[in-house]
Amino acid sequence: MLGPKHEAQGALFYEFSIEDHVPQDHLLRSVDRFVDLSGIRQHLAPFYSNAGRPSIDPERLLRMLLVGYCPGIRAGRRLCEEVHLNLAYRWFCRFDLMDRVPDHSTFSKNRHGRFRDSDLLRHLFETTVAGCIAEGLVSGQRFAADASLIEADANKQNSTAKEDWHREAINPADAPRAVREYLEVLDDAAFGAATTVEPKFTSHSDPSSQWTAARKGPAFFACSTNYLIDSDNAVIVDVEATRSIRQAGVGSVRTMLARVKDMFDLHRERIIADTAYGSGPMLGWLVDRKIAPHIPVIDKAGRTDGTWSRADFEWDAGNNQYICPEGEALK
Repeated sequence: MLGPKHEAQGALFYEFSIEDHVPQDHLLRSVDRFVDLSGIRQHLAPFYSNAGRPSIDPERLLRMLLVGYCPGIRAGRRLCEEVHLNLAYRWFCRFDLMDRVPDHSTFSKNRHGRFRDSDLLRHLFETTVAGCIAEGLVSGQRFAADASLIEADANKQNSTAKEDWHREAINPADAPRAVREYLEVLDDAAFGAATTVEPKFTSHSDPSSQWTAARKGPAFFACSTNYLIDSDNAVIVDVEATRSIRQAGVGSVRTMLARVKDMFDLHRERIIADTAYGSGPMLGWLVDRKIAPHIPVIDKAGRTDGTWSRADFEWDAGNNQYICPEGEALK
């Protein structure tokens, strides 16, 4: 039979527990068991003023960022909306039912302010890696390295061609934040100094991004995230952002290998990577540090311009010399 019609009526009092409404097998419960943010207040204390109104708890902000990373919520506005509506997200971020979720602008202020100034995200990352090492998940002996392209939120229509780009014409004091940051790292090995080749286009909104056609399709602006992975349990032990060019990616591996040695005293024995890392200087750098490279060598012996290649020359071991295809000895 048809039941009675129910009209929504607001009650004066509710007996409600968010804890009881989050399933025990929910992903965020599994994450929450391993999240330890107890030290961030002490780490951030020097970056807060001694006067003014109380700040939003930084642990809540970081938990919101973790919520965004798990389901892939990239936009700040959308993240705040989802945390406001989703009970599991509220529970993980330590918001009660009546607590107000921070405005999306709070994340922008902290990302470009105290989070960056204090190097907080690097601190949290290294703390997590240290926890993995303590649990025996990282041997620190066998590594793998690779890079991922991250498409930049930049449009070709808002860019400058290389023939019109003049660094000396830019006044850093009047430039937007993205341009100032780009100029500051322009001489770093991971960015401008990685190669003498000037980029075909430079984005106005994100000049650190690289104009690239690495996906064998239409070119676009991108950056690269370079990862150093302990191959025993696929734990990422370091990460470095660079321009999306091979030279910068190769340099980042050196940086990461040196950093994990200094930070965690990992005794590196061997590393796996693809051909992009197989240049002579890179392989020599690894061998000098007694790190065995499992990397295909970049072989440019073959010629496509009609000239003789390396394979065309014969080695005369008895006389310690090469013989050219015409029978002449190379001196």
